[in-house]
Amino acid sequence: MTEHNHDQPADEGLDQLGLRHDESAPDTPEETEPAERTTPRRAGGSRRGPARRGGLGCILVLVVVGLLVAGIALLGAKGINWVKDQFGEAEDYTGPGSGSVVVVVDPGDTATDIGRALEESDVVASVEAFTEAAARRSEEAAGIQPGSYGMKKKMKADDALSVLVDPKNRVADRITIPEGLRAVDVVALLAKNTDFSKKQFEDALSKDIGLPAYADGNAEGYLFPATYEFEPKAKPVDMLRAMVTRWRQAADKAGLEQSADKLGYTPQEVMTVAALVEAEGRGDDMPKIARVIYNRLENPGTAGTIGRLDIDATVNYALGRNLGVAISTEEIDSVADSPYNTRRQTGLPPGPIEAPGDEAIRAALNPTPGDWYYYVTVDLKTGETKFAESYDEFLQYKAELNEYCTGSEAC
Repeated sequence: MTEHNHDQPADEGLDQLGLRHDESAPDTPEETEPAERTTPRRAGGSRRGPARRGGLGCILVLVVVGLLVAGIALLGAKGINWVKDQFGEAEDYTGPGSGSVVVVVDPGDTATDIGRALEESDVVASVEAFTEAAARRSEEAAGIQPGSYGMKKKMKADDALSVLVDPKNRVADRITIPEGLRAVDVVALLAKNTDFSKKQFEDALSKDIGLPAYADGNAEGYLFPATYEFEPKAKPVDMLRAMVTRWRQAADKAGLEQSADKLGYTPQEVMTVAALVEAEGRGDDMPKIARVIYNRLENPGTAGTIGRLDIDATVNYALGRNLGVAISTEEIDSVADSPYNTRRQTGLPPGPIEAPGDEAIRAALNPTPGDWYYYVTVDLKTGETKFAESYDEFLQYKAELNEYCTGSEAC
């Protein structure tokens, strides 16, 4: 028996719930049935009370369930899968997987996008399994990088996520382009390390790969030396454009256009000097070699010079061969009319002869102050180079080189 608070009628609390007690209703169970029969009727003969509403609700539920069952039956397996998706646990594989497949994650992909790509490749059993794993490991999942990943088929979603969060698992053509390569050398290296031919890369060179206007459509010197990771879907034009984009980054970092203007040269001329510096020097010697080049260009006739740069690498470029090969007088004369032959022509060649790296570009923009007009590498193994301000000093260093060559096979 419930004890009521005498300060408040017991019915008040029930009234607040819409269940106010009828004072006229009997308290005994035996009288409950007659009371129900004497309940007033509404117009139309319908009887008030929760019993009628409950019956209608049950009928509606049965109708909805019947429609669902009929729909599932009509849809067959798809209907069953839909039910599983809505009311069951996300379908997931249990094994570590087998075989191999490449899945691409594009920039801006959400966890759902990635899950869909994985499901389509049969890496995971369902999108939901992957998104749930990504939600559990949200901090790791946020670090997934765009790229192509080598995966297995039928992997547990959590295992698939573990592959994707590690950038070391990205699949790509990793190619290193060293400093000092001509465009033809770069093309040969790319063809060797990809599924594309030299012809395809040569054709791509004539397309829009992002060259600056002052390059006049010639990629020589602008295929920047670096290590690249090319996605499996990358085409020759994409690879070459990536290299020019990397050059643009290096040029902007060095302030190429602004610094060239301060030096009194065009950006193309500075890139040409940088390529000559790359061909001729290394390390700390590069800014000094750049100074020798500028001194010869700006002060023709000084210290015994006659306005020529006299750089052998340019002759080899004119001959179409490796820039480091020794040359003879006959070979120099055979390309005497070439604008790239600085042994016979005055001034700078019309453009770069190879691709300079960061150091060479910085050296061309920041030459070391000095009055040098000559340089001689006196030790070909160590690269030791000496700089001369006069022709007589140059002859001394040249004699030192000749003496070195008599006892070395490096010459």
